[in-house]
Amino acid sequence: MHIDLSGKRALILGASGGLGSAIATGLREAGADIAVVGRSAERLQAAMPEAKARIVADLAAAGAPDAIADQALAALGGVDILVNNSGGPPPSPALGVSAEVWKAQFEAMVLSLMKLTDRLAPGMVERKWGRILTIASSGVQMPIPNLAVSNTLRSALVGWSKTLATELAPHGVTVNMVLPGRIATSRVASLDAAAAQRTGRTAEEVEAASRAAIPMGRYGRPEEFAAAAVFLASPQASYVTGTTIRIDGGMIRSI
Repeated sequence: MHIDLSGKRALILGASGGLGSAIATGLREAGADIAVVGRSAERLQAAMPEAKARIVADLAAAGAPDAIADQALAALGGVDILVNNSGGPPPSPALGVSAEVWKAQFEAMVLSLMKLTDRLAPGMVERKWGRILTIASSGVQMPIPNLAVSNTLRSALVGWSKTLATELAPHGVTVNMVLPGRIATSRVASLDAAAAQRTGRTAEEVEAASRAAIPMGRYGRPEEFAAAAVFLASPQASYVTGTTIRIDGGMIRSI
């Protein structure tokens, strides 16, 4: 199957590294014009020198969704593919998290993505073609210990995404979620390091235990995760909407 995204315009959040960068690379290689978003101009330049636009923004900042939408529309002329990808919060248990942390993380991880989608979805509806992908976590299906904020807030996006998929399906716009398991990124490395510190083990011991829980016996590669996202953004995925797809090497055993 050959995926051709020539003439399509994609906006990818969190694209200065990790999963976002891998997805941006995959979309560009499939022919899409891309605009990328990250918090560091230097990292964006290093990761995505071929991007039509590199937008420096922090999703936690007031007005960020509108600023991102304005710059992306100016650079690309429209957005056909939106990849919602927010950073993860610090590890924490479920109890004892302050209201201020919950509110700040909700603004950055949930509300900002909703606002940005509100800005860009009408153009997709008008053109009768669009793809909205939201990157979440396997924690929305099997909560990850000590990641209570992430488990909770990303789960809110599941209900929103499913509802949005039903609303936009008649207009040729698909809405899907992609759930990473243990993918070899700096985020996962930092979580392993935090778990090591918390449990008195080495990071290598934590990673070995994680690999042992994955039927494939290894962490995934970012490009393997990106391949699923590129497919969902393609014309071939025109009848796939309202889904959550796990890329986890079989780690989650539930059906």
